[in-house]
Amino acid sequence: MSTGKINVQTENIFPIIKKFLYSDHEIFLRELVSNAVDATSKLKTLHKLGEYKEDPGNLRVNVSIDKDKGTLTISDNGVGMTEDEVQRYLNDIAFSGAEEFLKKYDDKAKDSGIIGHFGLGFYSAFMVAKEVDVITKSYTGGDAVKWSCKGDPEYTLEKADRSERGTDVVLHLDDESQEFLEDNRISGILEKYCKFLPVEIKFGTKTIKVDDPDGKKDDDGNIKKVDKEVENIINNPTPAWTKQPADLTDEDYHNFYRELYPMSFEEPLFHIHLNVDYPFNLTGILYFPKLKNNIQIQRNKIQLYSNQVFITDSVENIVPEFLTLLHGVIDSPDIPLNVSRSYLQEDGNVKKISNHITKKVADKLSSMFKRDRDDYQSKWDDIKVFIEYGMLTDDKFFDKMQKALLLKNTEGEFFTIDEYREKIEEKQKDKNDAIVHLYATDADEQDAFIESAKNRGYDVLVMDSPLTSHFVQQLESKLDNVKFVRVDADAIDKLIEKEEQQEANLTDDQKKTLQEVYEGVVEKDKFTVQFENMNEKDNPVVITQPEFMRRMKEQQQVGGGMMGMSNMPDMFNLMINANHPLVSKILTEQDQDKQKSLAKQSVDLAMLSQNMLKGKDLTAFIKRSVNMID
Repeated sequence: MSTGKINVQTENIFPIIKKFLYSDHEIFLRELVSNAVDATSKLKTLHKLGEYKEDPGNLRVNVSIDKDKGTLTISDNGVGMTEDEVQRYLNDIAFSGAEEFLKKYDDKAKDSGIIGHFGLGFYSAFMVAKEVDVITKSYTGGDAVKWSCKGDPEYTLEKADRSERGTDVVLHLDDESQEFLEDNRISGILEKYCKFLPVEIKFGTKTIKVDDPDGKKDDDGNIKKVDKEVENIINNPTPAWTKQPADLTDEDYHNFYRELYPMSFEEPLFHIHLNVDYPFNLTGILYFPKLKNNIQIQRNKIQLYSNQVFITDSVENIVPEFLTLLHGVIDSPDIPLNVSRSYLQEDGNVKKISNHITKKVADKLSSMFKRDRDDYQSKWDDIKVFIEYGMLTDDKFFDKMQKALLLKNTEGEFFTIDEYREKIEEKQKDKNDAIVHLYATDADEQDAFIESAKNRGYDVLVMDSPLTSHFVQQLESKLDNVKFVRVDADAIDKLIEKEEQQEANLTDDQKKTLQEVYEGVVEKDKFTVQFENMNEKDNPVVITQPEFMRRMKEQQQVGGGMMGMSNMPDMFNLMINANHPLVSKILTEQDQDKQKSLAKQSVDLAMLSQNMLKGKDLTAFIKRSVNMID
């Protein structure tokens, strides 16, 4: 076996950095501003520890543009650097000054909020700059120095003219990066990544309206508003999630929601404040929006931060998928990120954090159910999709939420699973001892079927979320002797089969005769004609779609289910009520045209009740109906 040392050609490093260090070039500004914030955080820590005796003053970061010179400058009044530190921090790629500082002061600096870890953020400047100057003066005194580099291994280091502590990073932008000389472009990046950094970030000035200092009034007697130019501070250094819950009011939480989502016009239902410091660090605020049945629209609304630096709003690898329907902020320095801070690395802390958030959400919902059930029920329609999604995709969440899951019937009454079982067990148990839960996905469209069920003393649930087909299947697998069927999946007496059977008024020969009549007025490849011994008070013709086929198609459309089912053509059962007087009348009608017209009319009525009658068929039905009335 032989060993050796890999030789890295430094002249090849900069082209790689320039092209591949970060997937999005605009991130360079986040990295440089984060470095500047770290410099001020270090000074705060040193002052707190008594190693810097002077008053730090108003610590801030300033971002400025000089279009004439083609430069973008990031300035801070933090610790600055000595010549020796410049040599170590800037000339040694992947050496992190922030990491070194944290190791030096160990536990004393653990709450400093220092961001950097990898030592590569500074070099992101070369993704957009043809030359970078660093002018810096250390808080310890000594001469200021200027470091310059044109994106190759060569650099210059010389004394500089700077009297105050701190650092200026000056980017001479290359020809392909002139967009970063535009105020709107820089403002947008700062707003995206630096909105909640813990140190004030100034970017130019802005004009605001203030009361006239001379007290002049308008025609209505109100004090006039005049323009005033003020510093443009782009961030909120102390966002709500960094504070203790006891120090915040409901209005504070609502105001922060509006700060996160200024274009959202709906208030959230409620929130959860995360605040953990052991065995991992995690803070944040999660909001429950009014979901209704909108799943896709709500995704990617949780923002991930690390020490108040925005990382991403794609948090699928941090929280279970169903939690991505929530809104809000998660901040954790313990979530490991690679050098680009764009993708999560595999780590045990991520799983612990994910489990903790899931538990906190389940505990919040369960406590709401126990503390104020009426209020919980009033919010149910807005949160049921979230709860169903969670119970479908996370077994632990299912177990925690099972007792707080609500079922709502067509009368608007709410039940837990156990309460509903007790309500329907006597009447809706079939001959195989399964307790049949009838449900409707659209109470208006399926009203005729609901009424038929009610006429037999049955109760019908409303289950109208886009996840219903998946969810009822899961409930069937988790609960004993429970079966869910949509109320229009079959004749009501077939949905809940009893030992006793309804007798038929038609002979087999009569059914055969009628079958030929009905098959003559429907599309044979779409409808299967069959006879059922229903009550004479039920409708003469009923159109149903088998539970299994419909459920599989719906599952495939949402995601999951059997492959290819979503492309299968719709097939329906045309169920003829063998005991209805109209069916007997059609059988005995001697005039074939009239017999066909009556059969078609009864079929169209069934289609109309299912919202299936459209276009020319609907027009023909209306004309036929008018003629029958005449």
